[in-house]
Amino acid sequence: MRKNLLLLAFAALFVFFVASRVEILSVDEYYLTHIDDIREDSQVVTLSIRCDTILDNMEKLAPELNDEKYVPRDGVILPETRYRLRPGDTVFDILSRAVRYNKIHMEYQGESKNAYGSAYIQGINHLYEFSCGPLSGWMYKVNGEFPNYGVSKYKLKDKDKIEFVYTCDLGRDVGGSFNSEESL
Repeated sequence: MRKNLLLLAFAALFVFFVASRVEILSVDEYYLTHIDDIREDSQVVTLSIRCDTILDNMEKLAPELNDEKYVPRDGVILPETRYRLRPGDTVFDILSRAVRYNKIHMEYQGESKNAYGSAYIQGINHLYEFSCGPLSGWMYKVNGEFPNYGVSKYKLKDKDKIEFVYTCDLGRDVGGSFNSEESL
């Protein structure tokens, strides 16, 4: 009996020791904790988030957003930052990990909630569609080009450069447009 109690106490002590040294994380928690673990052989992409077009359109900006915490003085919400690319990652996956890791507010509409069949970025850093006029909102580029499909449909490859840019003029002020007509 005494031998069993001693063995049980030892087993409990061992379990306690092991449990106190082991950190249990979800997959998302692990990747957020190890987001910067980029090795030489890692496939990487870069991501930046900018709203510098607002600086030239402050008179159109909703008054409650006229604050440096929403529109930084240089217009950069997230400077170009490298992220590890995982198999099957989309632009939305990288953006989602980056804003969670950097504690940047983001709101989006899911794939099943709109006619595009892709996630729709409604707002980043409390800047939404129409926050700076009737033609304003978020657009994204990959390698300098504006893709013609949604963020959760664009599959990334090694060394892709993702840029989220806020437009105040339906894309014309950031080098793109939502339609082929030059004048509206």
